[in-house]
Amino acid sequence: MRIVRKLLRLSKDLADHLERDIRDVLRDKVATFTKKLPAFKPRLAIVQVGCREDSNVYIRMKLKAASEIGIDAQHVQYPETITQRELLMKLQRLNNDPTIHGIIVQMPLDCVNEIDTHLITDSVSPEKDVDGLNTINEGRVAVGEMTGFLPCTPNGCIELIKRTGVPIAGANAVVLGRSKIVGTPVAELLKWNHATVTVCHSKTLNLSEQTKKADILVVAIGKPELVRGDWIKPGAVVIDCGINAIQDPTKISGQRLVGDVCYEEAKQVASYITPVPGGVGPMTVAMLMANTVQSAENAYKKLLKMSWDIQVLPLNLKQPVPSDIEIARSQIPKDVSFLASEVGIIPEEVSLYGTKKAKISLSILNRLKNNVDGKYIVVAGITPTPLGEGKSTTLVGLAQSLTAHKNKKAFACLRQPSQGPTFGIKGGAAGGGYSQVIPMEDFNLHLTGDIHAITAANNLLAAQLDARIFHEATQTDAALYERLVPKVKGERKFSKIQQRRLDRLGITKTDPDTLTSEEVGKFVRLNIDPSNVVWTRVVDINDRYLRKITIGQASTEKGFTRETSFSISVASEIMAILALTTGLEDMKERISKMVVAFDKSGNPVTADDLGMTGAMMVLLKDTLEPTLMQTLEGTPVFVHAGPFANIAHGCNSIIADNIALKLVGKDGYVVTEAGFGSDIGMEKFFNIKCRTSKKTPNAIVLVATVRALKMHGGGPPVSAGSSRKEYTEENLELLKKGLPNLMKHISNGTKYGVPVLVSINTHANDTAAEHQMIREASLKHGALACVISKHWSEGGAGAVALADAVIKACSSKYKFKFLYDLGLSIEEKIITIAKEMYGAGSVDFTPRVRVTMSILTDKGYKNLPICMAKTQLSLSGNPDIKGAPTDFKLPVTDLYLSAGAGFIVAIAGDISKMPGLPTRPCVYDIDLNTETGEIEGLF
Repeated sequence: MRIVRKLLRLSKDLADHLERDIRDVLRDKVATFTKKLPAFKPRLAIVQVGCREDSNVYIRMKLKAASEIGIDAQHVQYPETITQRELLMKLQRLNNDPTIHGIIVQMPLDCVNEIDTHLITDSVSPEKDVDGLNTINEGRVAVGEMTGFLPCTPNGCIELIKRTGVPIAGANAVVLGRSKIVGTPVAELLKWNHATVTVCHSKTLNLSEQTKKADILVVAIGKPELVRGDWIKPGAVVIDCGINAIQDPTKISGQRLVGDVCYEEAKQVASYITPVPGGVGPMTVAMLMANTVQSAENAYKKLLKMSWDIQVLPLNLKQPVPSDIEIARSQIPKDVSFLASEVGIIPEEVSLYGTKKAKISLSILNRLKNNVDGKYIVVAGITPTPLGEGKSTTLVGLAQSLTAHKNKKAFACLRQPSQGPTFGIKGGAAGGGYSQVIPMEDFNLHLTGDIHAITAANNLLAAQLDARIFHEATQTDAALYERLVPKVKGERKFSKIQQRRLDRLGITKTDPDTLTSEEVGKFVRLNIDPSNVVWTRVVDINDRYLRKITIGQASTEKGFTRETSFSISVASEIMAILALTTGLEDMKERISKMVVAFDKSGNPVTADDLGMTGAMMVLLKDTLEPTLMQTLEGTPVFVHAGPFANIAHGCNSIIADNIALKLVGKDGYVVTEAGFGSDIGMEKFFNIKCRTSKKTPNAIVLVATVRALKMHGGGPPVSAGSSRKEYTEENLELLKKGLPNLMKHISNGTKYGVPVLVSINTHANDTAAEHQMIREASLKHGALACVISKHWSEGGAGAVALADAVIKACSSKYKFKFLYDLGLSIEEKIITIAKEMYGAGSVDFTPRVRVTMSILTDKGYKNLPICMAKTQLSLSGNPDIKGAPTDFKLPVTDLYLSAGAGFIVAIAGDISKMPGLPTRPCVYDIDLNTETGEIEGLF
């Protein structure tokens, strides 16, 4: 008997000792996670419906155990009135949250509505089902596949048996009970541990005869003290999983907890027996914690590896290269939700627009905030021909090469094209050849509607501006006040935006009925000077007849006419704001600051003064989310924002770049674009975009073509379909004369301290000698490398040399510097850009520009960066001057403020914000096939 009692004491301590051992191991493992990734922490969600006290006891036990190990356990409690559909939706959110590693649903569900508990447990993702109750995990156990999460109580039973030292292999094991939670899975686990297993239940005949044969007896039948001492084989190991409340008048509660085994009788026979309570319970919790840590470890390893399991789409290369649209349609894109998953974007961050494009939520930035940024590459170009030199094509080809051929994580970040060029002369902007964004029709037409939202917001502001001028001119102060602050149900109050205007006016009152007549006059009168309105309407097409219009000619407007104009939508300041904003709050602040006019005293009138900030944000809120698309080779692309490059800063959005930099991680690459040549897009990229984003690139890719350099050497004008021999035959002399343009653009890049890589975008008529001449000149004049890239005809494989050069450049150290200090005067900043970037000898400011500079300085805008509006067709302000002119005089003919975007626009020469259609626009080639529904002739 003394030996039996000694064994019994050991069995009572067994679960506690084992639970402590497991807890210590888990605590050490969690500590290793946080050592390498300080922001990482295992997280467990314990979902409870209702508030049963017995469930609360178990939950407190789990929360305590989690806290001791270092697991962040959250008690997610829902009311008893929750419906099945609501609960399923809540669980889906937890499934989609990558920071949650384990989910358990506390049973039973204390709910007044009927809920299918099997459906609920199956709705927990198998990858987060740390209770091991999902049918998929149960099925794995049934077939002996132990790669999923093992059910906690059965696994705890097995661990307890192993700790006794009694061999499981070859033992006769009897399991009394066949429940999904304990009986059936514990029988399977015993079987796969090589025991001979008999499963019994309440309908088994001669039950006690079966249990007497057991070397190992596991009881989980839910009947208090069913198994008596004479049911047990002497020396057997007994695991009691039952917990039942029975009447006991000696207890304060009137009840006590017992197991399914009569403990007092069993302890006289068994060698080991688990007590109730305190036996299997702690082990169940320990196994739950182990599963949670295992799930967290899986996520931790993914974070450390930060790899993409991306499915590359093969290209079917053809010679000669087919049309862009034919190539685009020959490739079947991946479902964008699949692509999002491949690059680490979770479902809750994806808003699908069909199956091939999706908006990505800004919440991803918060989720990935601790990720280290990837390498940052900006693609610019030399001074282009009217047809462009393949900057976007090079960007796409490079991104394809990095991901599909160099096994690097890489994102391409592009601007959304305006419909102006699409239907005008240039055509689409999705890249070309075998380096395209697909579907290219979606890319070039509407996309997800951002430009249309900007158009609507811009024109709503214009409508309110003119309406306000009209109403102030036709109403008294009192009448205006009655309409601006009307009584609603007998109560008059200021809106939030009106209160902000009062604050700016220095009026601290909040009761509209207490304003004096003088204060009312200050509040209602913006006193806009109709001759000094700077805000224009916009439309996203090229329409030359909207460059100057007269509005207000209807008789209802009582003669209040004025001259104004339309700009193309992408020239709207709102588009520039979208590209430069960092989030909703920042965008709202920028929108509020937009100067739309000046009053009769010369003071700026803002969008907020007109009460427009909130209404515009409602129209614009979805535009902040970048659009996810893919290249021909199935690599990821963000398309976002499209500010007019020779009016605004011509770069895609900071938001898209920031998300991409976090997604690729420290060993990845983000390839972004700057509009036109280094003199325009790249200069603004550095001095405007980089100042705002506080990000600087690791390398500059400068795109050059033989065709453009020959044009700069004196070749004839380049036009679509032209086959002039200067461009179809080798002409080294002409090419040599054009090289100074390339040298100037290389010099522009090196002035910022960033490595410059020249990428020769090859055309079919180029020769090896021409390429060699460009290469020698590039290396001689400061380029880190000069490579020949055939991405147009070969896709990513044709850009491997460029990818290698980029990888090498990004590993080198450099010291970035801005071109100018913001503390310089407006005039000094303009002169610095003109001389350093364009090669100008001097700048000619008109008297009007000098007056504007003085006004903007007096109003506190002096320290803003400069956004130069200049022709893209020449380094000078004259589009007809090619090559690399020097010591010319740059005329600055206009100057205006973009306070919301945060820069001052200086107009150099004759720059239109509204392009016109050529004699033969692209519309002649574009058609819809009504039989197939396909678009024809688009690029």
